Amino acid sequence: MAVKFQDYYETLGVVRTAAAEEIKQAFRKLARLYHPDVAKDKISGEAKFKEINEAYEVLSDPEKRRRYDELGANWKPNGESPSPHGNHSRGQPRAAGNESDFEFGGTGFSDFFESFFSGRDGGFSAAPETAGRRSAARDFAHPGSDIEADLLVTLEEALRGSQRKVTLRRPSIGRESGRTNTYQVRIPPGMREGQRIRLAGQGGPGEGGASAGDLYLRVRFARHPDLRVLGDDIHCELDLAPWEALLGAKVPIPTLGSATTIRVAPGTTAGTQLRVRGQGLPRADGVRGDFFATVRIQVPETVSAEEQVLWEQLAKVSPFKPRSEL
Repeated sequence: MAVKFQDYYETLGVVRTAAAEEIKQAFRKLARLYHPDVAKDKISGEAKFKEINEAYEVLSDPEKRRRYDELGANWKPNGESPSPHGNHSRGQPRAAGNESDFEFGGTGFSDFFESFFSGRDGGFSAAPETAGRRSAARDFAHPGSDIEADLLVTLEEALRGSQRKVTLRRPSIGRESGRTNTYQVRIPPGMREGQRIRLAGQGGPGEGGASAGDLYLRVRFARHPDLRVLGDDIHCELDLAPWEALLGAKVPIPTLGSATTIRVAPGTTAGTQLRVRGQGLPRADGVRGDFFATVRIQVPETVSAEEQVLWEQLAKVSPFKPRSEL
């Protein structure tokens, strides 16, 4: 099967030698522009946001980036490329030795990513239950293999829940032509990265009258330009001007689902962590975690002549000593 190569460096607009911080900055800039909550064209914006996330998923991970760069050296112009994990075809449950070639749609990842970077070892894989079921089966009856793939889920979907249409194209087997199944997958509120959604009996077909395997969709959180998840809590960095930190202020923060401001007390220092209760992700009991904003104080790179005079006046009259006397 020909798989279209994805140039992740081009997607993020960086050179192949870009440093990790350059890649992060490029992602954040583009993600803010195309995030579904702010994109002018929701449909094209969502598609672009997924492309950006996929590129950052690979290039921000040193091991994935190394494998991707090695793959690039072997890429063939006709769109065919050797897998970095051997000759396993995409969708092949390795534990079962099945040569089937499954294709997914609606997961949020491209065919290229699913071929080379999805799953525990870089491709679709049989879920852990497969081996146990096989060993328990009689010699002439073999349960179908479980199929597992990644599902890109935004933090907004993890907060509110959503419905996702996922397609699975099954390969031709003997005289039986391949078919495409479409599933309405429910993503319940409170899903966490790494959790799996099970579609019973939708995996590989069984043999000798044995039951079919299951289809598992493993949740992968889409990277947010400003937020990160730690357990049930959401964290962000809060940039303040020096006078906001000194005098105190009310500033907006990018919580999920609603516009919120946070009070900054006078004299707040860099590294201070401010908390907003109940603005994290839902827990199993329905109660939401918390939101934490870590203060960073930003200094303007340039100032006007008038500002320069004011800063110099402040330096003369202020008794503040940031360093101890030597």
